[in-house]
Amino acid sequence: MSDSQLLIAPRRRGSQTGRAAILTVVAAILVASLAVPVRAWFNQRDEIAGLEAEVAAAQLLTENLRIEKERWADPAFIAAQARSRFHFVNPGEIGYTTIGTEDLPEELAVAAVVEPAPQLWYARLWAATSEADSGSDPKTKGGGGRAASEAAPNDGPRE
Repeated sequence: MSDSQLLIAPRRRGSQTGRAAILTVVAAILVASLAVPVRAWFNQRDEIAGLEAEVAAAQLLTENLRIEKERWADPAFIAAQARSRFHFVNPGEIGYTTIGTEDLPEELAVAAVVEPAPQLWYARLWAATSEADSGSDPKTKGGGGRAASEAAPNDGPRE
């Protein structure tokens, strides 16, 4: 053999394929090891966003309560609340209370007291029929027709 043939190293087959396989395995291990912390990070971001929304809602509620507290510091507001809630009246005024309108808003309660609802035609017809059938004597009601002919004795054919 010649020296030139000994100096040339034999080529190994598959060395590129082996390196690619090792690189793929290392990349898969890195992805698997980073998946859990990344998922936890996303969950924490969602939790932080939810907590920020709760803080904003609590601040809004706090502001509304502060405004209500300022209202209750006003004597005119307290007097108006006493008049509406406890039915207080000033000296010289006449107080009244309507019965049966507790569940209605104030506008509807006044409308319900002032103007009765119209009755439907079939409800009026049914009430009139029920009143007529209430068991009173047809002779005293002035009824005629069939009830009057049934009330007369049948002695035979009329001539």
